[in-house]
Amino acid sequence: MQILTSLLAGLVFGFGLILSGMADPAKVLGFLDLAGAWDPSLALVMGGAIAVGLPAFALARRRKLSLIGAPMRLPTLRQIDRRLVGGSVLFGIGWGIAGFCPGPALVALGMGKTQALVFVAAMLAGMLVFELLERRRRAALALAG
Repeated sequence: MQILTSLLAGLVFGFGLILSGMADPAKVLGFLDLAGAWDPSLALVMGGAIAVGLPAFALARRRKLSLIGAPMRLPTLRQIDRRLVGGSVLFGIGWGIAGFCPGPALVALGMGKTQALVFVAAMLAGMLVFELLERRRRAALALAG
């Protein structure tokens, strides 16, 4: 049941990205171009997502189990540290250069856009580098502590 629900949620998310045009990097770059031909449509999509997400997360915080019976696993960390800020900056730079973030990139890849293939390959390489660095960091902490 969890796999089917995940598939359905992913399909709805992907369809929403296609319908809103957010799988098109030109649309995203138009939103980020504040000094040029600014396209505010992404702000409307984000506003819609926030309007749906806020009540859903408020409800989720009060539950121990999801609607399909799986345990609720919401983030618990609330601190803003160097790693969070650094990762956010890197994410923003990548988003501004490519016009993709992970979800829309996967949708665009499924649509056969070759620039999405380059982005997804770079994203996977970045995830691998992070994992290797994280393992080193944990090993160093284990030796020190």
